[in-house]
Amino acid sequence: QVQLVESGGGLVQAGGSLRLSCAASGSTLGITVLGWYRQAPGKQRELVAAIVGGFSGSDTNYADSVKGRFTISRDNAKNTVYLQMNSLKPEDTAVYLCYALRTRIEYWGQGTQVTVSS
Repeated sequence: QVQLVESGGGLVQAGGSLRLSCAASGSTLGITVLGWYRQAPGKQRELVAAIVGGFSGSDTNYADSVKGRFTISRDNAKNTVYLQMNSLKPEDTAVYLCYALRTRIEYWGQGTQVTVSS
């Protein structure tokens, strides 16, 4: 079992920045993918960014809509994955969910709300 707890969401003006954190606990060894998804009202959940290889990995993937603005990173010592979000736009408003894949089982955090005002 893997537990994921997000923090760092909030309200920010367009052009601003936020950093999301996701603390992982439990059976973190063997996590093969760490990532962030988001879901806006009335829209499908979409992948924002991911690290392939989990806490040992370095290959990252980003949605086209966030490339150059968002950065995913990890801190192995803290078992924490971050999402640095810069140049935020109103269309980035969504619930952001932390994600982990381990032995073909998906784990999700409870989500944190990010609201970007215009």
